Amino acid sequence: MRFRSWPYRFAEEVLNSKLPIKKEIEEIISSVRLKPEEISRPRLNEEFKKEFLKRGWEHQPLVFGEPKDPQAKIDFLKDRIGVEVEFGHSSFLGIDLLKFQTLSYSNLDKIDVGVYIMVTSGYQKKLIKEFKQTWDGSLTFEKVCKYLPHFRSAVQVPIWVVGLEE
Repeated sequence: MRFRSWPYRFAEEVLNSKLPIKKEIEEIISSVRLKPEEISRPRLNEEFKKEFLKRGWEHQPLVFGEPKDPQAKIDFLKDRIGVEVEFGHSSFLGIDLLKFQTLSYSNLDKIDVGVYIMVTSGYQKKLIKEFKQTWDGSLTFEKVCKYLPHFRSAVQVPIWVVGLEE
């Protein structure tokens, strides 16, 4: 799958300091190959899960390290890099950003950078129009790039925003 990216707070530089893992993430994204008519949010999530697990990423570790809140999980974690794959409603933006920030700061100190993966608005429109997929209201790359700078005082962790194109 093709993608474009946008670095928030020098995320690209942080990832470049861990170049093998950055290349692994790019390889994972590129290896997800589905025909457009096969794409659905659950199917894309499953494909990403399969590819990350194949490469030894921890799946859904608890943000707080204890089962007080089973919903407080991040999708994948490896080598101090947290990954959130988000094909859900755009209202999840704040929750996802808080997970990255929480994992980065205070006593947790589990990540140096977050990777946030979603579709671009152009790809979303194509899936809706040409393939009758249900993507209305889903988070898009453009929305994250637009809103993330407004959270700069609250979200200080570097985040590499990735938009899937085709």
